[in-house]
Amino acid sequence: MSLPDATIDGRLLESARRHFLEKGFLNAQLKDICDDADVTTGALYKRYRGKEELFDALVADTLREIEESISQRAGIDLHTVSDQALAGAWVNTYDGVMEWFSFCNARRDGFVLLVRCAAGTRYGNFLHDFCSHMTEIDYQWLVEMQRRGLCRTDIDARELHVLLTAYWEAYYEPFVHDFTWEEIHRHAKIMCKLFNWKEALEIKL
Repeated sequence: MSLPDATIDGRLLESARRHFLEKGFLNAQLKDICDDADVTTGALYKRYRGKEELFDALVADTLREIEESISQRAGIDLHTVSDQALAGAWVNTYDGVMEWFSFCNARRDGFVLLVRCAAGTRYGNFLHDFCSHMTEIDYQWLVEMQRRGLCRTDIDARELHVLLTAYWEAYYEPFVHDFTWEEIHRHAKIMCKLFNWKEALEIKL
């Protein structure tokens, strides 16, 4: 009795990754994915229901790690944060910007799949959903600064969402457009000048 081929899953996922990155979810064909993996469609359907489950498997770790990162920020008790730390959270430093770029780059394929290749999947609105989630968290930080009289008070959650969408787009677009790591370093320096939150929010510290 022959043993099951333990390499099938790995070959399928690697082939799917290549096809989704090259063609996007909508244009990638299951037959091509299977042919390149040297796997029958029957073997695929024993493991996955179709293209979307393959896509889910490829982005699952990236999504989980993003959620963990967001949860850390959301779990902070703002009443225990000093004025200086509260205001400092809005200061864009080169090291701070590069920290998030490094996070993205370490999961580059997963990020590119989510921000460039996900049309037709349940992640098609990934960026909007991510920005909405981040706005909910960052708005609490803004409200706390406003409560303490540390910044302007006329920016509401809706406007902050618009501003943060532009901000996070600046993080994700370099991955959409295949920036090299050197180009990302240069872009990060420009971002620090472009998104001057201290001036925009009129932070007093």
